[in-house]
Amino acid sequence: MKKNKAMIITFLAPAVILFCLIFLYPIIRTLTMSFFNITGVTDPMSKWQFIGIGNYTKLFSTSLFRTSMVNLAKIWLYGGIIVMSISLLLAVVLTSGIRGKKFFRAVIYLPNIVSAVALATMWLQYVYSPKFGLIKTFFEKIGWESMSKVQWLDNEHKFGALLVAYCFGMIGYHMLIWTSGIERISPELFEAATIDGANKPAQFRYMTLPLLKGVFKTNITMWSVSSVAFFLWSQLFSSVTADTKTITPMVYMYTKVFGAGNSVTEHDAGVGAAVGVILSICVVIIFTLCNKFIKDDELEF
Repeated sequence: MKKNKAMIITFLAPAVILFCLIFLYPIIRTLTMSFFNITGVTDPMSKWQFIGIGNYTKLFSTSLFRTSMVNLAKIWLYGGIIVMSISLLLAVVLTSGIRGKKFFRAVIYLPNIVSAVALATMWLQYVYSPKFGLIKTFFEKIGWESMSKVQWLDNEHKFGALLVAYCFGMIGYHMLIWTSGIERISPELFEAATIDGANKPAQFRYMTLPLLKGVFKTNITMWSVSSVAFFLWSQLFSSVTADTKTITPMVYMYTKVFGAGNSVTEHDAGVGAAVGVILSICVVIIFTLCNKFIKDDELEF
């Protein structure tokens, strides 16, 4: 028994040590930093000044941070509705027995392989371009002159343009998650439903959707994580770092920690840590609510 314990400890020790160093320690340090006034991320603890919840109070009293949270909520809600609806529709179509399923699946997933920088550049220069963009050319061809003259990258339309471009790049990823869930459903269930007289819409409503509750929770969680980490697209669609139309909490945290941009010169790692804690709490809350209200324990494939 002692030899077995020694062997178990020997094999587990490297993994436990790496987990503590790479995951647990940064989490604890970030949470601790959020209660202190800290200038730089690498400042020794001797320079930390305890201020309690002062960083959190400062954040929620700052209009720019509140704006970033509102933008994040819009990305999560509106973008989530768009991405989940279209990706589910495509997954249902691709698993309905159409020809060339592998080809279409690869084409739809292709934007996830392309670099986000390259994808955003394509949208900025070749889709939204006010001179020769795809949208401008399309509306000119159909004679819709008023729409062809819209400046999609101005302050009025920039957020919507950003959201559409981002959703375009995320649909393929979530489509694969839906597809994996649908393919786990036994074809015999659909055959039995067809024999009983259920049409395709009825099968989708009363069979496919209930059996995809677990997959829906996974998709919502993954979408929440990616939305919280929204950074690169915001930077690429903004001419300035603290653009109120596209700023997100991750961008705000970056500017506070590293002092990026002309309008932000103060370095405040404590506030940056508090932003990270708030975003983590948001993801945990969403995950908890999904587990509470979306139950699939009684359903079987």
